[in-house]
Amino acid sequence: MWVGPQDDPVSSIAVLADDLTSAGDGAAPFRRAGHQAKVLLSPAAGDTDSGGRNVYEAAASAPDGVVALDLGSRLLDEPAAETRTMRAARAFATADLLVKTVDSTLRGHVAAEIRAAHAGSGRRAVVVAPAFPAEGRTTLRGIQHVQGVPVHDTEFARDPAHPVRCSDLTRLLPEAEHLEPDQFEKLPELIGQGGVFVCSAVTDVDLDRLVSSAPRAREVLWVGSPGLAAALARHHSRTPEAVRPELPRARRPLVVVGSANPATRRQLDRMRTRADVATAVADGDHTAAVHALQGASAPVLVVHSPDERRTASASLTGDLAYVVRELTTAGSVDGLVLTGGETAVAVLEALRSEGIDLIDEPEPGVARGVLLSPPRIPVLIKAGGFGDEGTLDRLCRLLMEGGPVS
Repeated sequence: MWVGPQDDPVSSIAVLADDLTSAGDGAAPFRRAGHQAKVLLSPAAGDTDSGGRNVYEAAASAPDGVVALDLGSRLLDEPAAETRTMRAARAFATADLLVKTVDSTLRGHVAAEIRAAHAGSGRRAVVVAPAFPAEGRTTLRGIQHVQGVPVHDTEFARDPAHPVRCSDLTRLLPEAEHLEPDQFEKLPELIGQGGVFVCSAVTDVDLDRLVSSAPRAREVLWVGSPGLAAALARHHSRTPEAVRPELPRARRPLVVVGSANPATRRQLDRMRTRADVATAVADGDHTAAVHALQGASAPVLVVHSPDERRTASASLTGDLAYVVRELTTAGSVDGLVLTGGETAVAVLEALRSEGIDLIDEPEPGVARGVLLSPPRIPVLIKAGGFGDEGTLDRLCRLLMEGGPVS
């Protein structure tokens, strides 16, 4: 594994994300590189807690390590997303390393949140690199691709909440200067001058070169997906813990599928072929789904949204969260695989958990941890668009194995 020089050691790292899966994806590479990490939810009420305190300032006062904060801003309108992002960036402005995650397919309020984070952080420069080569998401001549196709020509153009209309980052951020990998050597001078820089990358080597070309990490607001986070973690690695963490073995895991992404639905189809899996649909009559799964003899349970959505997304995630809460409270399940950012947030809120203690990243784009609040059960969180047809199957088996984390 490539590890950059430790010319700019860091201890406090902040990851600001627009949804929960992005928060987990952004923090996981740093955890693997030896940093302690927590993934936290923003309170449902907004930017202040019950005592009126700024929740971002409270999170920023945490001990050294990684704090990855789900701002929940992808679900907000653009002005509200800007306000929340700016407040969070201002609270975490003194972090040694400040990362603003963006979706590798450019869904969400990408340009607006980048500008808000820049203004709030006061950082001299913004380096934007959304490539995630491990999942086939690359940036070529400033245009974002998925498996070689511009993202606006892929299934992400039909995303029900944030359809992607533009793949060209230089159009989304016309104020930015575009750099190809063979121009990264100019970054030290450019960062000193300040500005926004869109960086193309098609391989992890390109991302490593990008990070190593910026010697003053504290002057930069880093903007990217798990690919950039992994490159930053490789460059700013710490000595891993001598004792490997150990996760409890889930004897009866529950797989929760709320994402409508075709990749996840193919993974769900694969799970439904297993003889040891019992499934139920949460579609309005969530009580029936609870009873069906509680009465099942199969060791693995799956609850999912309908294959064809007929109700609002919020209603569907609420149904799924209800099923999870009832089964978990009754002790019917002791491990969770959560697919889809909105679904994961709804489930954690239903379980009254502020987030997860992050353990590792067993696959690209998958965060594994333990609930911060009782019951302290293992959890795997995966974004809807990630993985191959066997991903959910593998994650489920991983939960059932338990034991030391490699």
